[in-house]
Amino acid sequence: MRAEVPQRQGWTLRFADDFNGPVGQLPASTRWRFDLGHGYSGAEGNNWGTHEIEANTASPANVSLDGQGHLRITPLLDAKGQWTSARIETNQADFHAPPGGVLRVEARIRMPDVQGPAAIGYWPAFWMLGHTFRQRLDWPAVGEVDIMENVNGLNRTWGTLHCGVSPGGPCTEKHGLSADAPCPDTRCHAAFHTYAVEWDRRAAPQVLRWYVDGQLYHTLRQDQLPAATWQRMSAPDGMFLILNVAIGGEFPDRLSAPVRTPTATTQPGHPMLVDYVAVWTRDH
Repeated sequence: MRAEVPQRQGWTLRFADDFNGPVGQLPASTRWRFDLGHGYSGAEGNNWGTHEIEANTASPANVSLDGQGHLRITPLLDAKGQWTSARIETNQADFHAPPGGVLRVEARIRMPDVQGPAAIGYWPAFWMLGHTFRQRLDWPAVGEVDIMENVNGLNRTWGTLHCGVSPGGPCTEKHGLSADAPCPDTRCHAAFHTYAVEWDRRAAPQVLRWYVDGQLYHTLRQDQLPAATWQRMSAPDGMFLILNVAIGGEFPDRLSAPVRTPTATTQPGHPMLVDYVAVWTRDH
């Protein structure tokens, strides 16, 4: 079931995509770009820095509209045993909270509807990276805000901030500063839920807040990090958004240890459905 992008009184809509269009159509190139293969140019061999194993494509089989107002990202397994999936980024890379104001980034998502042994290695996500990463690959100093992550079909959403240096540092990399929560009312995979983060610059210290279906479950304050670390990752030039479904990698491996993901029981073909993505700001 689809929903309209919400109208928020007192907020200015900066970006929105409700993924309306014919079945099989690629997401709009005016809004989105594709990440292909196993890594960014200059870092192709590192499996996106996470050891996930899928090759990301621009094939409609992996990423396309479903004709019912949703984007569908579907991991698949080919005859040679190679996993494919998709990872897309907004072209726009300047999303930031105005001075003395607030940034809100939100998506309505249904996680891949798969559980148990068939879900081992699934890693859907909605997240943000600082814009200089596209030129410098300067992770984690550039800042990463994970708005929704889920692994192995568990009924939880994770919200995480990555920053500083890796390994270790003020954000305890590579784990980041994280919290998780179950989805309210219905299982995360059984229905659409709304995942959001707010970056609040109205007072000092600044605050990051994570929500699922409007329920606050994670908060981080500027004064919990060294001043230089926060300044580096919160540069006013902003961040871009990412939607992807990874297969395997460090996060699902950590939660399934000692089993490495994916396994022979991992079942391809279960899509993440995205109803809309929207970004708002308010000035006070």
